[in-house]
Amino acid sequence: MGQVHSEGHELAHDREVQAQLCAYNTAFAELGLRFRWDAQTLISLAAIDGEQARITAYIQDHHKHLLHAYSAEFLSRAILEKKTARMPQCLPTLAGAAATGSRAANVPQAISPATRVSGDLSLPALVGA
Repeated sequence: MGQVHSEGHELAHDREVQAQLCAYNTAFAELGLRFRWDAQTLISLAAIDGEQARITAYIQDHHKHLLHAYSAEFLSRAILEKKTARMPQCLPTLAGAAATGSRAANVPQAISPATRVSGDLSLPALVGA
């Protein structure tokens, strides 16, 4: 019976991951960003505490060129707002993943009020993003 419970838990987790992926990938598309996350990417980012910090780490590691036009805070906030409109829940932080060499300790956890951008967070489509 324990195996049936475990399989049910795994199925629910897989559904949650797929729903999160759909929300993130839709947000990227709506903002004209050419990102596409897969389950492995999302799960590896789950070692970082906080969705905005996860997005920031991804941009800094994989799309640094975008930081010439936009701040990481602005991009991550715009993506998160679009994602949250589709799916407010966040994938829980994986505590054990931090031991696998995650950048969790290197990513800022909050944005100061002075760096917040007010107004519409719509981005123009980015060429080569």
